[in-house]
Amino acid sequence: MTQDIADSLGLKKAQGALVAEPQAGGSAAKAGIVSGDVIQSVNGEEVKDARDLAKKIAAIKPDTPVKLGLLHNGSQKIVSLTVEKMPNESLAQNESNGGNSEGAVALGLTLAPAKTVAGKGSRGVVITDVNPDGPAAEHGIRTGDVILDVSGKAVNTPSDVRQAVIDARSAGKHAILMRIRSGDSTHFVAIPVATG
Repeated sequence: MTQDIADSLGLKKAQGALVAEPQAGGSAAKAGIVSGDVIQSVNGEEVKDARDLAKKIAAIKPDTPVKLGLLHNGSQKIVSLTVEKMPNESLAQNESNGGNSEGAVALGLTLAPAKTVAGKGSRGVVITDVNPDGPAAEHGIRTGDVILDVSGKAVNTPSDVRQAVIDARSAGKHAILMRIRSGDSTHFVAIPVATG
């Protein structure tokens, strides 16, 4: 949320999380949240930005009711919805994964094949969520970005990305190079992978 966006929405402060597009069929869409809404609070707690929103939602267990305060079509509104478990393969840090997703916890990303996300094309893997405390967030990777390839290999499923991380670790590499499409531009980002 920039001050320009805040001004255009009639907000005094550049605060809150602007909804780019709610997940089709998800609880946010069912609750009437639409593109352009600004989520300003979670259960009465102020939301600073998208990263803060992600952190607050991640701390809530799936199937828990939550109240979101938002700016909807210029008016303040409170909506109630239930936090859902992400349906996509998750590469976010998760203690219950134990050792079976080795390599995956290093990135802090939740991913889905691009072909399953409207408007993202047929190639690559879409980032549907970024752990605000993970290395990917520190390197400017954002929700909605599309990973096209990792270490020079094309990726089309979350498993492809997971395997690339495992391969990099096995080869003793401390980082992986990703080619990422963000909006209309494509760039490279090197992300550290934990070796321990």
